Amino acid sequence: MEKYNTQRIYKIIMLVIITVIITSLVTAFATYQYMSTKGSMASKSSNTIGSLEYTLSNFRSQLEREYIGEINDEELINGAIKGYIAGLGDPYTEYYTKEEMEDIMSETTGNYIGIGIYMTVDLERNAIIILKPIEGSPAEEIGLQPGDIITKVNGEEYTGEQMEEASNKIKGEEGTKVTLEILRDRETKTVEILRRKILMTHTEAKVLENNIGYISISDFEGGTADEFKTKYEELKKKGITKLIIDIRNNGGGVVDESINVLDMITEKDSTLLITADKNQKEEIIKSKHAPTIQIPIVLLMNEYSASASEIMAGALKDNKKATLVGTKTYGKGIIQSLYQLSDGSGLKITTNEYFTPNRNSIHKIGIEPDIEVKLPEDEKTQTQDTEKEDTQLQKAIEILKETK
Repeated sequence: MEKYNTQRIYKIIMLVIITVIITSLVTAFATYQYMSTKGSMASKSSNTIGSLEYTLSNFRSQLEREYIGEINDEELINGAIKGYIAGLGDPYTEYYTKEEMEDIMSETTGNYIGIGIYMTVDLERNAIIILKPIEGSPAEEIGLQPGDIITKVNGEEYTGEQMEEASNKIKGEEGTKVTLEILRDRETKTVEILRRKILMTHTEAKVLENNIGYISISDFEGGTADEFKTKYEELKKKGITKLIIDIRNNGGGVVDESINVLDMITEKDSTLLITADKNQKEEIIKSKHAPTIQIPIVLLMNEYSASASEIMAGALKDNKKATLVGTKTYGKGIIQSLYQLSDGSGLKITTNEYFTPNRNSIHKIGIEPDIEVKLPEDEKTQTQDTEKEDTQLQKAIEILKETK
């Protein structure tokens, strides 16, 4: 669901935990080299390093004596690092191989090979849930819907905590197929989907009744703020006087993109976000410019609006720049920073917790709407054909009709 908190990718930075494990693995396996790194280094106990080397060396010796298959040192090392990082117990702190990093960067720039879905983890059910298919994607064409649960990929079962592994299995070469088992309304169906190049767009816009503009933001990946600005300017030329911003099923993305959208709406020097690192050192992020959008706004949100979406909801609510309609948000109030290592691999680390301008905590709490409106159970897919039955959208229209 959340990739990283900023587009600033720090080149050739390696934290000590990676240095320690790589040093140990190189000593034990004597087959893999990492270039020297730059950045802050913390001390580690030599006893811990020695113990790790000894343990891995024993494992290696046992494998060489008895394992009947081929030993791939690179895969062993990648697996060891992934396991080491997974030991933190934080589902958002992850190690990425070089190939995985290339996929992440491709997605961020708006082009990647896949089936075209946004996914997140349902923590209560420990399940992988489709937030929405990308418009015009193979996933949309085959009929995948928001709320569908992915239970198997190519016949192999996956739970919510394995979303990253499932995502990697879903991706693949252009022109190849992937088979998904989908659970929908207690019924299971199997679909085969052709992978192809996906052109990512982040916003959609239209004019509704009574000169109400509507912009949906599907994610906050690179370029979202510029897209939003363009869409708003197009709507403004069509004479809109009020605006609905829809971040339902928006799982987040790049924090800076959310901040840049907020900068168009809030007063200059308004507090937009407060972050705190592990040492409780705070950073207060404020709006830099006078607002260019000065019309009544309703923000639509739901239980799958997360992270960067919650930053937007919290800032608009606390600064009294929008009426929030829908259901309580997901509750992911932590930020990840992505570091690219010297060999092209990457490390995503949970580095900060964030708070709304009024210093309200979000993580595992979420943001309450000003007006709670739930969708009817049979309309939760929010397809274009059900606009009139979309109770949340209709409530937003009703509020804006009454707003002068």
